[in-house]
Amino acid sequence: MLGIYFSGTGNSRYAVETFLGQYDEAAKAFAIEDENIASHIKNNKEIILSYSVQFSNIPKMLKDFVDRYQQLWRGKKIFVIATMGLFSGDGAGILARRLHKYEAQIIGGLHLKMPDSIADEKALKRPMEKNVKLVKAAEKKITNAVLDMKNGRPPQEGIGLLYHLAGLFGQRLYFYHKTKQYTDKVKIDTRKCAACGKCAELCPMKNLTIQNNIAKAGNRCTMCYRCVNICPKQAITLLGKRVVEQGMIEKYL
Repeated sequence: MLGIYFSGTGNSRYAVETFLGQYDEAAKAFAIEDENIASHIKNNKEIILSYSVQFSNIPKMLKDFVDRYQQLWRGKKIFVIATMGLFSGDGAGILARRLHKYEAQIIGGLHLKMPDSIADEKALKRPMEKNVKLVKAAEKKITNAVLDMKNGRPPQEGIGLLYHLAGLFGQRLYFYHKTKQYTDKVKIDTRKCAACGKCAELCPMKNLTIQNNIAKAGNRCTMCYRCVNICPKQAITLLGKRVVEQGMIEKYL
């Protein structure tokens, strides 16, 4: 068994690692940007694929990843975990449908509400205690899903027509353009930037670089929010105008 994840602040990575730790301790999880990911997919029949939903949709980077390796999905048994800050409707289902198009066998889906990663929007922030409880609830839900999987009854959250309609009309229909292309909206406050290079090192798209002792952003941001949440000077924003609260998963464990 193999775990694959697309993760910005660590929610989806933590989810798949927690799942595998209870289901198959020998299994390992890898990020979609891992240089050997194609080989890992080829060598495993069963896959747990975990990702963070954006506007009830699949992040652009993950869409491209699935399409790039379309020949590798044929015949794979895939269970999809979708993590989200608010609501997705069919988070697991929308990725499942894309994989099924390439002849993957979808065995189920799981939705996990987790701390929100959008660090520059005050309206989305929750108290620390609430986020800790969210993670604990997600862990319990994972444990139950593992037991169901072992008993031959994998959860089917996000799979099916009703979930599809909820995701479409709940959010995706109105924000489809948000994830259709990569964005060039990353902003760097040059007065704050210390050119430490952490953002450039951790950006999964290599969209950030250090030039002339300052961070520079390109036009291929996939909105994972990793850079916004790890910048020690809070010099990076994307949707909002200032960083309200940073939160990698380790903060809530």
